[in-house]
Amino acid sequence: MLAEFSAALLHKVSPPVPPKQLRVILEALSPIRTMLPDADMVRRAVEAHAEYGIHFYDGMIVAAAERGACQRVWSEDFNSGQLYFGISVENPF
Repeated sequence: MLAEFSAALLHKVSPPVPPKQLRVILEALSPIRTMLPDADMVRRAVEAHAEYGIHFYDGMIVAAAERGACQRVWSEDFNSGQLYFGISVENPF
């Protein structure tokens, strides 16, 4: 998620966030626990793709949330209100 977040701030918002400012933002987020992908997470993402028809990378988000014992994911890219392996999704907008 940090990679996708960083890419969005560098390339998708207008005006783009300068790299120096992005580093400050990432440092502020550093206390948040991160999930490193491994083979089990990739397999779970494939299962999410098969079961819910979501893109593989969205499945990685679901797999990471599940591993981190998250109850909710905020995203505009998923079906708001749907459960993915028991994790609810809400559109923050």
